[in-house]
Amino acid sequence: MKFKLILIGKTAKSYISEGEQEYIKRLAKYISFEKIVIPDLKNAKKLSFQEIKRQEGELILKQIASSDWVILLDEKGKEFRSKDFAQFIQKRMNQGPKGITFVIGGAYGFSDKVYQVAKEKMALSKMTFSHQMVRMIFLEQLYRAFSILNNEPYHHE
Repeated sequence: MKFKLILIGKTAKSYISEGEQEYIKRLAKYISFEKIVIPDLKNAKKLSFQEIKRQEGELILKQIASSDWVILLDEKGKEFRSKDFAQFIQKRMNQGPKGITFVIGGAYGFSDKVYQVAKEKMALSKMTFSHQMVRMIFLEQLYRAFSILNNEPYHHE
């Protein structure tokens, strides 16, 4: 099974990028993982929010296989405690999809077409984080989930 994280735009801050790479490296111990970066749209300042979501949505959909279990990171999604997120991941893996794909949308969210292919939505917090920070926070939580599932001492509760 392959895990993917699809996101819009490069990580601009080096300290965030270094954190992302650290957790991606740690995840390799447990899973096949791929981070897919969709470039920022050109001339986005001239586009409406709806048009930006539509164009980003088309690019996101090109990266999703029909057999993927798609989970959107969305502020209106379900929130988890870390142990519950680990159980959620285990349950999805037990269901046997070929891949689990998480998607972090652009600044204006997701297009209707992306919402239609999603199986689930999850939120990291009720707080708002920058799109840059969400990437590293999510990767850390995914790593934490696998450390919990493997009874390793990373998570303390």
